[in-house]
Amino acid sequence: MKTALFDFDLPDSLIATHPVQPRDSARLLVLSPAIQDRIINELPNFLKAGDVVVFNDTRVIPARLFGKRGEAKSATPHLLRGPALIEILLHKRMPDTGPRHTAGIWQCFAKPAKKLRVGDQIVFADDFHATILDKLPSGEVVLQFDDADDLFAKLSQHGHMPLPPYITRADNETDREHYQTVYAKNEGAVAAPTAGLHFTERLLKAMDEVGIKKVHITLHVGGGTFLPVKVEDTGEHVMHSEYAIITPEAADTINAAKAAGGRVIAVGTTSLRTLESATDSNGKVHPFSQETDIFITPGYRFKIVDMLLTNFHLPRSTLFMLVAAFSGLESIKEAYAHAIANQYRFYSYGDACLLYCRKNII
Repeated sequence: MKTALFDFDLPDSLIATHPVQPRDSARLLVLSPAIQDRIINELPNFLKAGDVVVFNDTRVIPARLFGKRGEAKSATPHLLRGPALIEILLHKRMPDTGPRHTAGIWQCFAKPAKKLRVGDQIVFADDFHATILDKLPSGEVVLQFDDADDLFAKLSQHGHMPLPPYITRADNETDREHYQTVYAKNEGAVAAPTAGLHFTERLLKAMDEVGIKKVHITLHVGGGTFLPVKVEDTGEHVMHSEYAIITPEAADTINAAKAAGGRVIAVGTTSLRTLESATDSNGKVHPFSQETDIFITPGYRFKIVDMLLTNFHLPRSTLFMLVAAFSGLESIKEAYAHAIANQYRFYSYGDACLLYCRKNII
């Protein structure tokens, strides 16, 4: 399909730079297929006892770092703010398939990448630095951190929350809470599963009271989620891969709910992509622990997910293509036009929409 089919104009004023508070007061566009304007805390009204809601429990790490080339002894605060500043965004952790020291190897985006060479050391603090192992054809660099066992603690101390590129302000301390779901558990994401940002303990309790089952799976969201589709035809796009986990217990709960007539509701495109990657042609979810690069465009036949809660996505993005496949391109374009006309807030810190799978409403 032509990538241009997934384009639309969005006023910059509708790009949310901060979340609403409380989280569950964000707006909710329901497309079922008629459009309804609701609020997130009304979500249980659209669910029923026996449905299973699937959450991505990945935890965002402070993956943005600022440092400079040189020896550790040269890393002082005033130098780190100088003209030689290097910005690093951890993108994807390399598999732990080798000896213990390989656990600290990450693919990263770097600015300015052209000035970096294999073997260069990047110093983030006196006790925190990494070495460039490789430069990839895609423009990324491969970094090995000196102390892999203590990496997440060092990131917590020296790193910044990796806000999306369309949020142009600097991150602040409140983002450490706001850019994290209330149920985040497994560290490893460098971008938030943003549909989950709307949930509060109050909303989760309300779902329990309705008799809705909750299941947690994991997909460590990578920085590739924000990469634009640059080719003219979607068939030529190379999808990024991300590591995902579905435990046997989670798979059993989902399969049992489905067999009993319940619906599967994915919270976010990351949950949906994980579920669809782990489901066979008979609609059975299997335990899963590997990378997925599933790329969903119109024409895809969904195997397990019945409803999707998701935020509003960028034009020409793989995520906008996914929701177009889920609810139909023309229906999604109509919903987005309605959202723009009615001043919905877009992207990671924005409002949400509840979508029904096209196969269930045709």
